[in-house]
Amino acid sequence: MALTGFAGGPALMCPAPLASCAAGVVRALDAVAPAAFKSDGAALLGERAAVAGLSRNGAISPGGACRLLNAADGVLAVNLPRDADWELLPAWFEGDCSPDWTSLALQVAGKSRSHLIARGRVLGLAVAPEAPPVPRAWYHLNTDDLPGSPPEHAPLVIDLSALWAGPLAAHLLLCTGARVIKVESRKRLDGARRGPPGFFDLLHAGKEECVLDFDTEREQLLALLAAADIVIDASRPRALRQLGLNPEEIVKNRPGLVWVNITGYGRTGPQADWIAFGDDAATAAGLTHIMHEACGASVFCADAVADPLTGLHAALAALVLYRQGRGGLVALALSDVAAHCALFDPPTEGWRARAQAWTAHLERSGQPVMPPKAQARERAHPRASPSNDARGRARPQC
Repeated sequence: MALTGFAGGPALMCPAPLASCAAGVVRALDAVAPAAFKSDGAALLGERAAVAGLSRNGAISPGGACRLLNAADGVLAVNLPRDADWELLPAWFEGDCSPDWTSLALQVAGKSRSHLIARGRVLGLAVAPEAPPVPRAWYHLNTDDLPGSPPEHAPLVIDLSALWAGPLAAHLLLCTGARVIKVESRKRLDGARRGPPGFFDLLHAGKEECVLDFDTEREQLLALLAAADIVIDASRPRALRQLGLNPEEIVKNRPGLVWVNITGYGRTGPQADWIAFGDDAATAAGLTHIMHEACGASVFCADAVADPLTGLHAALAALVLYRQGRGGLVALALSDVAAHCALFDPPTEGWRARAQAWTAHLERSGQPVMPPKAQARERAHPRASPSNDARGRARPQC
């Protein structure tokens, strides 16, 4: 609630059970790996805001890079977190546009959402329409493996992902006892490094780190993947193909390997090439529409909430498959996970009635609206690696 509502106004209740979904995933992780993970699942949703000092700001995301703008036929989420995004505005509008939000809003106001979205997605912009949530599966699994014998060793996780969702999933697996190696491209480091250092440290505390040139050090990358039990990536299929990586083929030839792929909208169809970040993906999932129905205005719900929700679910999917002795490619999309959580327990009486009922219950309880908080985690030095793992294989070194 502290991150939802207008600046200077009261915190607003989101009537979708997002915090409950987050807490539920952590309980499930604890059931699979008892006593290994003790974090507050709901608190994970606000960690970035806590570290960066973010606050609610209505139709402007707490992080400031995404805004809800009025197009000619409805509300549009526009997320411009990179300098290169602003440079694309003239191409997007097919004419001059000053690189500021006021000019951008005027341009959006005179055009249809369908035109803006189609052209924006071709250009690689993160844009999404505000729309009601619809039921979606939160994961898609491609595997021929039947459950096998549970492994007796902790998994080796190779984390190829960046930003928030994938690194959070890898961090949660680390908390369950996995060895995690974070692998970055020397030419394109994790974009989260440009954000608050404290948040990057929270996500990567205790992981080993490996920076490679994927062109000239390709054999080392392939050696890491060959040793992995779980791989996490957050790339569109086209980007993986450019690296010469085909997860479907890799898991087919490596029984027992779990490959987790996180995208904005899925791996298949035209949406496989669409760009998405946490705030616009949450809008595509229906969360700002829910807030409009609940409080009468389109406002962002929390901070890029599709990211941590997806990271939580990705960790659970990976750990369950691994503990079952199964391999395969499990694909999660930010928009799908957020929509799944939004509709996990839909109200029969409507979103506004539920928000009012939950707000009244909170007021009667006397419980204050708590600010976001970050859980204490120390950034550990990379652990010394013995020469062989539990199966006698040479352990990968970076």
